[in-house]
Amino acid sequence: MLAKLNYIEDYACRFLLGLFVILLFVQVVMRVTLGIGMAWIEELARYAFVWFVFLGAAHAAHLSAHNRLQTHIKLMPRKVANTLLLLVDLIWVAFCLVLAYKSLDLIGLLLEFPYDSPALGWSLAYVYFVFPIAFTLMAFRVLQVQYLKLFKGIEPGDVDAQEVSRITEETSHYSDGKTSSKAEG
Repeated sequence: MLAKLNYIEDYACRFLLGLFVILLFVQVVMRVTLGIGMAWIEELARYAFVWFVFLGAAHAAHLSAHNRLQTHIKLMPRKVANTLLLLVDLIWVAFCLVLAYKSLDLIGLLLEFPYDSPALGWSLAYVYFVFPIAFTLMAFRVLQVQYLKLFKGIEPGDVDAQEVSRITEETSHYSDGKTSSKAEG
């Protein structure tokens, strides 16, 4: 089930970002070549971007890739650092759950007193559903990372360090005159 959730989350973020970029590209081309813009394209791009940002934040929580000040954590003994990170993550989970609950209140108000988006005519109640979905998902993902760390002994990797290492390895292949299969594709 978690693999399916990871898959859906990953591809939803990719789709929304791709949609956002394509819509903005079309809008720019239309403005430059035809001198016109379409309000619905801008509005849809805005909603795609908002959904991407919030679902992407939940996905980043799954990867343990949110920005943290790690310097002081790395200087602490392992047990103290893990305890501090657990405490911080529990505060984060509580914050996410409060925001999810409050966003449901907002959606309830928007259902009671409807407000439609100007260009698309969509009810903003449905557009705002990203907030309870994303904040609940983010709380779950933070707890998932802590569970894996505390009960399964799986430490989340440093996503930034992994990416820098990957880029460095690819660059060294180019400078050595060698090509890797990734570099050829």
